[in-house]
Amino acid sequence: MKAIIASTVFGVILMFTGLMVKEKRSVGTVAILLLALLLGVNIWELSAAGNQPQTYFNNMLRIDRYGLWFNTLMTGCTLLYAMLVNKDIQRVGAHVAEYFALICFILCGIYLLSSYSSMLMLFLGIEILSIPQYILAGSDKRNLKSSEASLKYLLMGSFSTGILLMGITLLYGATGTFNIIGFTFLQDDLLSPTALAGIIFLMIALGFKVSAAPMHMWTPDVYDGAPTPFTAFMATVVKAGIFVAFMKLFSVGFGALSNHWMLVLAIVTAATLLVGNITAVFQQSVKRMLAYSSIAQAGFMLFAILAVNATAWQGMIVYAVAYSVATIGLFAVLLKLKDYTYDGFNGLAKKQPLLAGVTAIFIFSLAGIPLTGGFMAKYMVLQAALEQGQLMWLVIFALLMAAVSAYYYFRVIIAMYFKQGNPELNSEVTGSDKLLLIVTGIIVLILGIAPQVVIAGI
Repeated sequence: MKAIIASTVFGVILMFTGLMVKEKRSVGTVAILLLALLLGVNIWELSAAGNQPQTYFNNMLRIDRYGLWFNTLMTGCTLLYAMLVNKDIQRVGAHVAEYFALICFILCGIYLLSSYSSMLMLFLGIEILSIPQYILAGSDKRNLKSSEASLKYLLMGSFSTGILLMGITLLYGATGTFNIIGFTFLQDDLLSPTALAGIIFLMIALGFKVSAAPMHMWTPDVYDGAPTPFTAFMATVVKAGIFVAFMKLFSVGFGALSNHWMLVLAIVTAATLLVGNITAVFQQSVKRMLAYSSIAQAGFMLFAILAVNATAWQGMIVYAVAYSVATIGLFAVLLKLKDYTYDGFNGLAKKQPLLAGVTAIFIFSLAGIPLTGGFMAKYMVLQAALEQGQLMWLVIFALLMAAVSAYYYFRVIIAMYFKQGNPELNSEVTGSDKLLLIVTGIIVLILGIAPQVVIAGI
């Protein structure tokens, strides 16, 4: 609860900072300090928490150690993101303080999504998280693609919100409660068509939010059109926050009814893996490839929802951190280049060997190469699916799609190390940039060698 209040207060402080401080660099420094303080609040709340969950607002919020630990990790990823792309956010426009304020409000939404026990809080968390994203997507007023991305995101987000509300309404009509723990009394022989329809509506709505096929159509255009610094945040920390909400609803609320929704979600997972990986193969822009890659990664994260077991909860934490850190790092490198196509990476290893080296680590992680966080993340969610016992066919299909992903990921490696070129830099790579990228790469490797460091706090 402390972190929810702090994120809101810090967001308001940043809005007033924008009125009083005109120098962008100073605003960025204030924002990073406030995010560091917010991380401290999360750690303080986690250290003071006991083993028993704390409930607030007539049991509408149920804050447990898992949620607090997830919040702490996502706040840490956000702080890393802010330090890596702070200068790039300053180049987007004049309203730097407002951009960081919106990021703080998004974190508030994530904190609600990790701790809700009422469907009303789920709706509130998703809206608090989504509305700032619509604004950030259209924040580059000089670029028509940014305005187009914002409009598409707003329209598709509003559409999915309507579906979400319809699902909540149907479930309330069938059960008489908004509390997800209250759904546990639903059994196979008591499941009404109304409740089943509500579950399907919720699956579709949350599928929109996490870019699951066939509800993914907005993702490439929005991620490609939005300013690149904000795409990095929307594709990582935001997506991880919605996935935890998705998992909590279907594990806690609908776990006993998995026979009714598992096959549907398994088909959605297969479609997401297929569409994300196959379409990414044909992209010429690395930024757009990463948009389709985020769809493919969502397919793997859906395994944690399908599994409904303890390994899945751990796998979700590892996947959220490993994917977020590697993708943020890769976007930070991409922001240093003027050309976002594969050709823009030609010869990068000769001109900027350090940039090429950390990029290779991030690419290896996203592709799931051993000794990186991405490998352990994929291993844990697939292991959870195997423990579930009915998804062997889907695990085999996922491994085939992972092999396909190596093609488009390794095109970046080939361009950097085996092709001639003179890549133009968008900005100078400073010593602090190099240090932060090295730290990010080390985190990815630590997650691959000792993934228990991110599940120790559960």
